[in-house]
Amino acid sequence: MSSTTVATTTPTKTPSTSSRSRKRSDSKSRFEAYNRLQAAAVAFGETLPIPEIVAVGGQSDGKSSLLEALLGFRFNVREVEMGTRRPLILQMLHDPTALEPRCRFQEEDSEEYGSPVISASTIADIIKSRTEALLKKTQTAVSPKPIVLKAEYAHCPNLTIIDTPGFVLKAKKGEPENTPEEILSMVKSLATPPHRILLFLQQSSVEWCSSLWLDSIREIDPSFRRTIIVVSKFDNRLKEFTERWEVDRYLSASGYLGDNTSPFFVALPKDRGNISNEEFRRQISHVDSEVMHHLRDGVKGGFDEEKFKSYIGFGRLRDYLESELQKKYKEAAPSTLALLEQRCCEVTCELSGLDTKIQATSDISHLRKFAMLCAASISNHVGALIDGAADPSPEQWGKTTAEERSQSDIGNWPGVITDANPPNATLRLYGGAAFERVMHEFRCAAYSIECPPVSREKVANILLAHAGRGGGRGLTEAAAEIARAAARSWLAPLLDTACDRLAFVLGSLFDLALERNRRQDSAYGIKTGNMDGYVGFHAALKCAYTRFIKDLAKQCKQLVRHHLDSVTSPYSQVCYFNDFQPCAGLNASSFNKFTAQASASSFFLELSDKSSASHDVRSDQENIPPEKNVQETTPGKVAQAKEGLRESQMTIPETPSPDQPGDPVYGGPRKEFGICNDMGPRKRASRMAGNGKNSDYIRLQNDSILFGNGEKTGSAYSEICLSAAQHFARIREVLVERGVTSTLNSGFLTPCRDRLFVALGLDLFAVNDEKFMDMFVAPGAIDVLENERESLLKRQKILHSCLNEFKNVARSL
Repeated sequence: MSSTTVATTTPTKTPSTSSRSRKRSDSKSRFEAYNRLQAAAVAFGETLPIPEIVAVGGQSDGKSSLLEALLGFRFNVREVEMGTRRPLILQMLHDPTALEPRCRFQEEDSEEYGSPVISASTIADIIKSRTEALLKKTQTAVSPKPIVLKAEYAHCPNLTIIDTPGFVLKAKKGEPENTPEEILSMVKSLATPPHRILLFLQQSSVEWCSSLWLDSIREIDPSFRRTIIVVSKFDNRLKEFTERWEVDRYLSASGYLGDNTSPFFVALPKDRGNISNEEFRRQISHVDSEVMHHLRDGVKGGFDEEKFKSYIGFGRLRDYLESELQKKYKEAAPSTLALLEQRCCEVTCELSGLDTKIQATSDISHLRKFAMLCAASISNHVGALIDGAADPSPEQWGKTTAEERSQSDIGNWPGVITDANPPNATLRLYGGAAFERVMHEFRCAAYSIECPPVSREKVANILLAHAGRGGGRGLTEAAAEIARAAARSWLAPLLDTACDRLAFVLGSLFDLALERNRRQDSAYGIKTGNMDGYVGFHAALKCAYTRFIKDLAKQCKQLVRHHLDSVTSPYSQVCYFNDFQPCAGLNASSFNKFTAQASASSFFLELSDKSSASHDVRSDQENIPPEKNVQETTPGKVAQAKEGLRESQMTIPETPSPDQPGDPVYGGPRKEFGICNDMGPRKRASRMAGNGKNSDYIRLQNDSILFGNGEKTGSAYSEICLSAAQHFARIREVLVERGVTSTLNSGFLTPCRDRLFVALGLDLFAVNDEKFMDMFVAPGAIDVLENERESLLKRQKILHSCLNEFKNVARSL
């Protein structure tokens, strides 16, 4: 801080003129007004830009000794080490009638001061006990909550200083390891407000270039515009000076503090013995004289007194601090007056609102009216958020896709291996935008799921069942059934997850709607009344809203499950939509492109995955069950289909299917088969070797046609799997695009727009008065409101008192 020469007026000096007396009287009244305002701010947690001096520095840099010197008496402040625990606000008031110090502590959480404390040791004990009690309660090593001590004394200036915890490099034994960081953070928070003056102390033995804490002060006040730098323990450095240039160079601190910053140089008595207060003040004056005498006579050529004299000695520093604080008080008085008037109006409005709440506890109709208005306002805000809104700030209230998944405890989409990240996944969205993003994410997840692989056993169980029913759609029916089962198994969990995610997005809108309602300052906002203080009502309102959203989610799950059941029903034509072609006559047959043309009931289908199995038909097998007719062959050989088919069991279609797999090629001699796509006359199946007659139980062995060795591209198993995948994709497309999307939109968004207020009203207001009042008159609620009202009344009283004082101060400016 740029410093100027200040006249050295001692606190006890009697002014010689009436103007000087009036000036000091005005200064004292202004100081007392700020002291009372500061006490009110501490008691009620008011944030007021009151000019204050904040003392900062290392733990051993002499802050405590300087405070005792300013007070004019010792109270062993260094022994309690309060600087390492809590800030201490010292309000020093010059009172010529107080020949002995009168010290009073402000009560914790109150603007009232306790009884006077006379004993110096008692002051130290109170500081220590209050510090320990608060730290034990908060379970911390330091606390920013200050202790306020008012000292009235004939030998102290009109000055207020906030003594902060001293910087330390390492925590003491028994303290948390992060204590140094906590102290530094707390001091920075206390020193950062621009209305505060920094009093930075550093002992003279530390060179400017190696100062540990100067950089920390520079972070708070880069240009030292509001910083007063004090070099303490200056007497320890005096013996190093022998030439004038040495003294002048050190006093100027050139190159480190800037051209407009001049530090003060202070030395204080080192004697810590049991001496009287008068002797203590005499020693302070004597040390000042000794320092000045050494600089004048002990250094060759002396020093530049014209430039540096006003910055050397404790007396000069005390007078400068007092004058600087008074100057800041005078500059801040108009703005402080305006701020006080504003705060008085605000507190009056708060008190009026609280009176309304207390009165409303006995006026049920009044409560019902404003509660309904509040619920209607919340419902309207929810609708506005769904339709698209950017207030409150999406950056603060919105969520990314990853945050939605994490906070909803739903996690990833079931069955989806890769991340289904939709567009705008990293943007913070809410309301209708977040709803649409989840819908798109559901589509991405659904389309990332393909029809899962199906074992041959499952295909066999389905296909053989259809083979026994007859008809020509065995393969198509089997593929369709496989697709339907896969859709039910894999898409149903996706639908449930989509409903849960959408319910979370809509459930989050309550807090946003409440925030919008609080910020609303329109005429409608005034009509809704102030319902913020009714915690029970807001809790019931949120519970009702949550129930409404959960009910919607449950209903939507049932609706989309119904859609899934519909498209996966055996009666649904989704799987056959592309298979039916228009025909003109009764004889025109329609067949699936994967369906064999022969009747499935004419064959015994071997569906195992034994590529080398061969089977023969024994003679005289009339009484042998079909499963006994299987004879194992050497594994690895290509099976030869030796099939016998009775003429009465052969079915030859009139028109061959172009998609029917071709005749198998065998390594052995070609046998006669009942090939389904043969256009020629019916052929008798060849008898197998050793069989001299036709058998009614000769079966067509078609493992090469249906479930062959896998080398043949036309195997029925591959065709069934391919057809099932196509059916699955068709089911998925119809479900996602035609059914689920519109159902979720109408099932969630439409009720939120149209039925939310009705649902909340039925839940909250369609009850008798006794149950309704349970939301407002909880046990002890009236007492809480009354206590809050008493606190507001005290705050209003003290602020009005401060306002009147500052009006008088403003008149004297």
